[in-house]
Amino acid sequence: MKNVAIFASGEGTNAENLFNYFKNDKRIKIKLVVSNNDEAGVIQKAEKHKKNVQIISKDALNNYTSQIIEFFKTEKIDYIILAGFLLKIPQLLIKAYPNKIINLHPSLLPKYGGKGMYGIKVHEAVIANKEKESGITIHYVNEEYDKGEIIMQVKCQVLNSDTPESLSKKIRALEFENLPKAVEKLIQ
Repeated sequence: MKNVAIFASGEGTNAENLFNYFKNDKRIKIKLVVSNNDEAGVIQKAEKHKKNVQIISKDALNNYTSQIIEFFKTEKIDYIILAGFLLKIPQLLIKAYPNKIINLHPSLLPKYGGKGMYGIKVHEAVIANKEKESGITIHYVNEEYDKGEIIMQVKCQVLNSDTPESLSKKIRALEFENLPKAVEKLIQ
């Protein structure tokens, strides 16, 4: 059995999708949800699914990383999945979990990645630049925003009629379909 921690800062729709996908799985257990936002929707979703929730501030993440790593070891966390987590992961945590921290990004990296590129901002940039395709990237986390080794990319067409909101819906569908499969494949 591999234990997973999900890091999320927002609504938690991808986290909830993972809870449901792995609900009866004997190999993968979503053991912990970490958020930097004590008002994030992910907290209610996690509590509804009876998941342990930890609120870790930006300050704590950066200044108490060793203690966080010790806590994760106590909890026997094997993998960390970033599903809409907006803080940069400290180098110490990356070193403690080499190739075991996975991020989901709503574009085809290396395009539209980096600091400040998340959510609707990504889709607005894709539309503004008249891109013909977009998609999702699932990648390992390294010391730089959205620069880790790519695990999987899935594309969708961007139509002339697409708006940032309609593109967001297409991307969300790709995330829901592909993130659980990618996690399952990696962890097995």
